Amino acid sequence: MDLGLADRVYVLTGASRGLGFATAEALVADGAKAVISSRDQGRIAQAVDRLGGAGNAAGVVADLAEPTAPRLLIDTAVERFGRFDGALISVGGPALGTAASLTDEQWRTAFETVFLGAVRAARVFAEALPESGAIGLVLSTTVKSPMPGLGLSNGLRPGLAMAAKDMADQYAPRGIRIVSLLPGRILTDRNRELFEASGDAAEAASEAAGNIPMRRLGEPAEFGRVAAFLLSPAASYVTGVTVAVDGGVLRTL
Repeated sequence: MDLGLADRVYVLTGASRGLGFATAEALVADGAKAVISSRDQGRIAQAVDRLGGAGNAAGVVADLAEPTAPRLLIDTAVERFGRFDGALISVGGPALGTAASLTDEQWRTAFETVFLGAVRAARVFAEALPESGAIGLVLSTTVKSPMPGLGLSNGLRPGLAMAAKDMADQYAPRGIRIVSLLPGRILTDRNRELFEASGDAAEAASEAAGNIPMRRLGEPAEFGRVAAFLLSPAASYVTGVTVAVDGGVLRTL
């Protein structure tokens, strides 16, 4: 199936590795161009090389906690590739800890980066997109079911999902789609960190896999392909939804 991605240009935040990079790979593989960002210049340069170099991708050092970051990414897309068609918004996982054990400062910091930074980016991106543009927010299965030791994510991700639905309603008349993606146990650096925090990473990974109906952890590319489809014109009648990419682990509707 032709996803209609040829020559379209997407901005992807937090995309020097992990799920953001996997999505950039899937988009570029189908003919799109990517502007990827993270806070690490070295990782960004390596990621651009892995995507095929300057003909396919551009890298920008940016932090979504900075109000100017979304506009910088849009301007880079237009300057380098002549257009801007969509975005994937991904921010790093917040600090570990239960909701009650985290300090006020940790909550404020997480709100500024995980919540406000993502909402601001979605708003700025949506205002700049043409009809048929699309935005995806990388959230977590904590939107629907809490995970032990992830108090900040448990608290903030559900609110982000509802904000995304609210914005999807607002921008739908302009032909702009907004969706949320809920990755489960996919083998990224973030999940490796969570496994390490248990004290026995191998046992934690094995136990996590055993609790997934498919009995295995996911691969980043499996998420990337779903995200690329949802951002593509092939998904032109899909908006306002939350899509789990979790091997069946969520038990909610």
